[in-house]
Amino acid sequence: MKLYLKYDIQIIFKKTLEEQLSKLDIDYTVNGLGEIEFKQTLSADEVKQLSTLLSIYGIEIINDHKSEIIQRIKDAISEMILESNAEKQLKTSTYLSEKLGYSYTYLSSIFSEGTYTSIENFVILKRIDQAKLLLLSEDLTLTEVAYQLSYSSVAHLSTQFKKTTGLTPTAFQRIIKARKSEVKF
Repeated sequence: MKLYLKYDIQIIFKKTLEEQLSKLDIDYTVNGLGEIEFKQTLSADEVKQLSTLLSIYGIEIINDHKSEIIQRIKDAISEMILESNAEKQLKTSTYLSEKLGYSYTYLSSIFSEGTYTSIENFVILKRIDQAKLLLLSEDLTLTEVAYQLSYSSVAHLSTQFKKTTGLTPTAFQRIIKARKSEVKF
């Protein structure tokens, strides 16, 4: 028997943080994906305890500046795509510069150096991942998905989808529906 599960990684991440930080009884604020601000300075022992607790879930504390910036770029892009609003969509370069407080040239250089891909390519991959989720989890047309993800046209979404996945969005939906119909309870 197979079961297909739907989950929201952001909810899982926040819940995991809450549970582990409550064990240490430390006051904190979550400032966004992957960023926590503590009310007081943590001792080396507290940082080590927190690191140990989080490592069980594959969460690491980032200690170097470049890795921190790369992670902040990834998190900002994820937020940008999830909060996408076609009417007031900023260019990625403007969004990242304003959100992170660095020039886009600097951010792009650090990102490419650390990930061996461009920010633009990462944005495409994240948008296609979100398109897959929307196509599977909501009763949206391809036009609605394209609009929600701020694509200029359905053709543009379809071209990027096929280039990234090897399938058209319609073929992707058809395959997933066929797999789901195979599930028997």
